[in-house]
Amino acid sequence: MNYEQLFEQIKAKKSFLCTGLDSEFEKLPKHLLSHESPVFEFNRQIIDATAEYSVAYKPNLAFYESLGLKGWQALEQTVNYIRENYPEIFIIADAKRGDIGNTSKLYAKAFFENMNFDAVTVAPYMGEDSVSPFLSYNDKWVILLALTSNKGADDFQYFEQNGEKLFQKVLKKSQDWAGKDRMMYVVGATRAEMLAEIRQIVPDHFLLVPGVGAQGGSLQEVARFGMNDNCGLLVNSSRAIIFADTTEDFAKVAGEKAKEVQMEMEELLLNQGII
Repeated sequence: MNYEQLFEQIKAKKSFLCTGLDSEFEKLPKHLLSHESPVFEFNRQIIDATAEYSVAYKPNLAFYESLGLKGWQALEQTVNYIRENYPEIFIIADAKRGDIGNTSKLYAKAFFENMNFDAVTVAPYMGEDSVSPFLSYNDKWVILLALTSNKGADDFQYFEQNGEKLFQKVLKKSQDWAGKDRMMYVVGATRAEMLAEIRQIVPDHFLLVPGVGAQGGSLQEVARFGMNDNCGLLVNSSRAIIFADTTEDFAKVAGEKAKEVQMEMEELLLNQGII
């Protein structure tokens, strides 16, 4: 999926919602445990209930890898289900990979060839040769970790030398590797005030913004500081949507929560003159 196709979907759905499929096994509704693949059945129902309001889905791989082979199978089933039923939706592997070039080449093959994701989150610490294999695939995206919302982000990301913070260095240097049509950046919603500064460096790129919802990030603040003329945002919400209810009505409630977020996003897009 290219930049224009993603933007067209945002306008069509009046939404920039990325629903995070952080499908933690211990939190699944108990009535699903009798299914052959409880995680996939949970995801399937969540997807059907939220696809109308979502432009992207983001499975966090930890929740699948921790289950071994069955988890990987559930992940593959989930990606295939989205491809077959909602082909317009952007799918992100939240894998946070980043290794030497030969290893990254195999990670890229795993996510882009074998599982047909649109994008993968990548850690930039090892530099260009650890990122470039992911960029060798046409119409596939790297989503580079730039400024995260966890407490430990202060340990390294704000380290400053010669008047430049490390996350700023990442943003500037990585633009030599790919443009707005291949590269996105992760910026945590709880750091929303930093989005204005980030936009001065990457005015046109899409930003993947986790942390809205259960982590306390403000959608209004994210849009205020981070939205550009093409929206330029994929705002992720996971637990606040998918685990809003754990009864047999879980999917219905998830759909209602996703719709609430979409309606707020529609107003923000209207105010910006995007739709």
